[in-house]
Amino acid sequence: MKFGKEFVSQMVPEWQEAYVDYSQLKGVLKDILRFKKQRQASTSQGAGLKRKMTMYRAFSGLTRRYSNLRSPEQHDLEDQVILVNAVAQGEEGQSAHQKYQTKFLMSLDDGAEYELVFFRRLDDEFNKVVAFYRSQVEEVMKEADSLTQQMDALIAFRIKVDCPLHVQSSWGHLSVPVIVPPATVTTPTTSRDLVAHMNAIQEVEMSNEDKSLETRGEEQEDQLSEAGTDDAPKPIYPETQNRNSLKGLARKPAPLEVLKRVKFNVVLETPRSTLRGMLGDSKAKDLRFGKVELKKVELQLKRAFVEFYQKLRLLKSYSFLNLLAFSKIMKKYDKITSRNASRSYLTMVDNSYLGSSDEVTRLMERVEATFIKHFCNSNRRKGISTLRPKAKRERHRITFSLGFTTGCSIALLAALILVVRTREILGTAEGTKYMENMFPLYSFFGFIVLHMLMYAANIYFWRSYRVNYPFIFGFKQGSELGYRQVLLLSTSLAVMALAGVLANLDMEIDPKTMTYKTFTELVPLGLVTIIIFIAFCPFNIIYHSSRFFLLHCAFHCICAPLYKVILPDFFLADQLTSQVQAIRGLEFYICYYGWGDFKRRQNTCSTSTVYSTFNFIVAVIPYWIRFLQCLRRMVEEKDIMQGYNGLKYFSTIVAVVMRTAYDLNKGLGWKVLAGVTSAIAALVSTYWDLVLDWGLLQRNSKNRWLRDKLLVRHKSVYFTAMVLNILLRFAWLQSVLNFDVPFLHRKALVAIVASLEIIRRGIWNFFRLENEHLNNVGKYRAFKSVPLPFNYDEDDEGDEDE
Repeated sequence: MKFGKEFVSQMVPEWQEAYVDYSQLKGVLKDILRFKKQRQASTSQGAGLKRKMTMYRAFSGLTRRYSNLRSPEQHDLEDQVILVNAVAQGEEGQSAHQKYQTKFLMSLDDGAEYELVFFRRLDDEFNKVVAFYRSQVEEVMKEADSLTQQMDALIAFRIKVDCPLHVQSSWGHLSVPVIVPPATVTTPTTSRDLVAHMNAIQEVEMSNEDKSLETRGEEQEDQLSEAGTDDAPKPIYPETQNRNSLKGLARKPAPLEVLKRVKFNVVLETPRSTLRGMLGDSKAKDLRFGKVELKKVELQLKRAFVEFYQKLRLLKSYSFLNLLAFSKIMKKYDKITSRNASRSYLTMVDNSYLGSSDEVTRLMERVEATFIKHFCNSNRRKGISTLRPKAKRERHRITFSLGFTTGCSIALLAALILVVRTREILGTAEGTKYMENMFPLYSFFGFIVLHMLMYAANIYFWRSYRVNYPFIFGFKQGSELGYRQVLLLSTSLAVMALAGVLANLDMEIDPKTMTYKTFTELVPLGLVTIIIFIAFCPFNIIYHSSRFFLLHCAFHCICAPLYKVILPDFFLADQLTSQVQAIRGLEFYICYYGWGDFKRRQNTCSTSTVYSTFNFIVAVIPYWIRFLQCLRRMVEEKDIMQGYNGLKYFSTIVAVVMRTAYDLNKGLGWKVLAGVTSAIAALVSTYWDLVLDWGLLQRNSKNRWLRDKLLVRHKSVYFTAMVLNILLRFAWLQSVLNFDVPFLHRKALVAIVASLEIIRRGIWNFFRLENEHLNNVGKYRAFKSVPLPFNYDEDDEGDEDE
């Protein structure tokens, strides 16, 4: 693979605008190469004259004699192609950042204007990369300072929980030792001091083993005395001030004193915290010292450290890739121009902040040591495997199993079609009974399989266009499913469902009892039971992490608005709004097997008042969930647009209720109400899809009626998607206008319309996530924000500083 493609594939998707534009610089070099080829072609006829002049100059000694008299330094200076200057940027009193400018010394040569353009763009790209890298390093250093404070509070919390009271009194001012510069013993406040503080945390910490606190203190003192130096300040102990045997380490202020200005952060993420937040202060609460609280704090900080380490890894990769890109482009320049400018320029690159800064590498080492010591009980293998999860490997057995199940499903589908055609089942009374009773049971699986197929297609195209869907959805790193795994699950379910359909197509009835075979009639119920069992199976089989992530989001949807609404939650709720017919299928399962005579394929669900009432409720549930989620986000985020979005879902609720009422009553008034409310809901939803969810229909965009940034090259794809979204949005017209297809049963027509809505949702999914990805790219958001457990009282800190 060429470096350009490898470079693009290794980019952090959300930072792609901050990387060096390697392809643009290559384009300038191609212009230089093209000019040189044209120049060589035009001057090839004058080569003889040029050789004569060269021979003359060599004979007169104008070339060789004087070059021999020059010193090597003068020779390098005269052969120098570029000069790179560093210009300080920033006002006095502020931290001055350097901006690099390259001066091209061969501006009188033919074609020099192309090379001037190259170095001008090269400088722009390099300054952009350095500025971005510096800003990101400053950001992680600030975040590291915050994690340092959190670790101080955690260690004090552990002492408070694990140690007896009489021991706490003697350790009231004892803390984890930290390595500091000789001239200071204060808490680190700058980014560079953080490294020293992290070193302290990983060097010595009071472990949670079954040792007495006094014994552990003596062991730490012995370790510290061995590591001491003569020129460092003396440590300060609460018992005495004259322990001169320990040198080289200073101690921070008392950790237990830290707890006096620390409270728990309260994030409204659970029903209990939400209700408490409604009744009282939702920002912070007093500490409660218990093992349950300690375990929760450790879990939160563990997650924070893992995310922080991933950010450091990406920053290190960002630096390495850009350094490699500048090296590659300069070597190409030397090769094309036959000059020797790369050495000078790459020396400047190596000496710049991008090439010489080691804060990220040093901080990664400290984070590793801290994480292993504090959260993995000094088990390095476990800690490194948590911080550096291995990338998933594509397994051949997945591909083989996918091919096998796909072949089986196609064969079963062909067999089903042949059986129906040869036996002419649909035109008989038994066929009508089958469509009224069994078809709704099996269409439930069809809706799920179709949705999974659309999701697999979405994953394939998201990966093709480098949409960072694992980050957007918040999947645990390495646990996200690829399109092959999703296809395998969908085809496996299709095989089971089609096999059940063929088993149920045996229309022979016992002439005495007029009943069907009980076993085959229970096949659909057995399939549903298997799906539910697999979904809730606690064992680590069949993509355990993904299953529980789905259940976790589904539970949040059911409990809306008591849980904080994040993208996976409302994205799943949107999927449920397209599965109304499948949810009604579950309702039919309960009625058919609970109150129907399934042995004779008979039911009275359609005439039941309770069933009709739940038909309303079930259809409204997904839209009601989204309505409540929008209200929660409007209140929490102070975003009025979420209120408008909630009104959109409320209009859809009204439309669904009216359509369901018309379907049950068949009156002219209900028909008019169903048509008007459905038209309003469809128009509002279509506008919201195209303009807000997809970010399209922008008149002032450089891509007319689209966005400024597009992932798909062909603009016709976006216009086609918009047209399809509008057409499929109005598929409900068949239920209002009573479109009848002579060769289709009414249940089959309803299933087709429901399938069209699932297809529309699959198309919506791709462009919705594309727009979310581009928003993250525009704001360089490549990491999850993990809430920290402790909240420091800023007023107290300010008083102490004074």
